[in-house]
Amino acid sequence: MSDCITTSDKKEFIQWFLSQYQLQKRETAWLLSYLSSDDQLLERVHFVDNLRGLPRTISIAAHPIQMTPFQFTKNNFISTDVETAFYDIRSCPHDEIYISLFFKDRATCSKYAAVLEVNPMEKQDLVQDSYLGLLAEIVLDRAVSDFYEKELYRRIDQALATGDKAKFLQLTELWRKWIESKQ
Repeated sequence: MSDCITTSDKKEFIQWFLSQYQLQKRETAWLLSYLSSDDQLLERVHFVDNLRGLPRTISIAAHPIQMTPFQFTKNNFISTDVETAFYDIRSCPHDEIYISLFFKDRATCSKYAAVLEVNPMEKQDLVQDSYLGLLAEIVLDRAVSDFYEKELYRRIDQALATGDKAKFLQLTELWRKWIESKQ
């Protein structure tokens, strides 16, 4: 979750999202397109996981998620009508808009994570943030390790294919040390 998400990041994400997912309400795609067409509005658009306690929110579900397809909330008013949200956004363009999207693989979608912001009404859960940071570090370490292993395999195969015995022996020694270091 980032603090400095640009309007172009949001616009790019919305366009990607609309091209990848079928929304349960067609008008919702129209509303997202409208938001992405206006940079001043996009400055006030925030993608968040949790809408609790926020003054103006939109919840959008894509197929095959089983939930209310569209919900607009302003203070204590709740509507499932996209036009109501549109008219409110047009009449109050300077109010912040918090949007939560529900779609398949939402939790692991890097493009969504790149535009996610923290709900300003929530207290930061430092334990969760530390855990997520540690988890990201573990995933990154694993990816680097996997890449190194595959690259070493590729270079060993290449040495075999070219008949370079010295290179093969050097790389297999590296491989042996790599395996020992992993244990």
